[in-house]
Amino acid sequence: MLVIRRRPGEALVLLNPGIGQNQGEDIEIEILDASFSQVKLGIRAPKSVAVLRKEIRLVGDQNRVASRTMSTAELDQVLATIEKRRSHNP
Repeated sequence: MLVIRRRPGEALVLLNPGIGQNQGEDIEIEILDASFSQVKLGIRAPKSVAVLRKEIRLVGDQNRVASRTMSTAELDQVLATIEKRRSHNP
């Protein structure tokens, strides 16, 4: 992990190596405000680059795993469980 000290108004740039469509489209991160407990960042990035908070990415990953395709055997097991519950709770 690279650790860089920056003050409000200062920035850092992530250089795109220039491969394919994104050639020369760098990402700039500017420190807009800083206090003892938080930092406000401004991020300039090409439209092709998704900029997400990490917790949003993690939830998306969890949702994709939860919605994965079920095998026929797993689906049969779920259906059998539902049928058992229906027969016990008319």
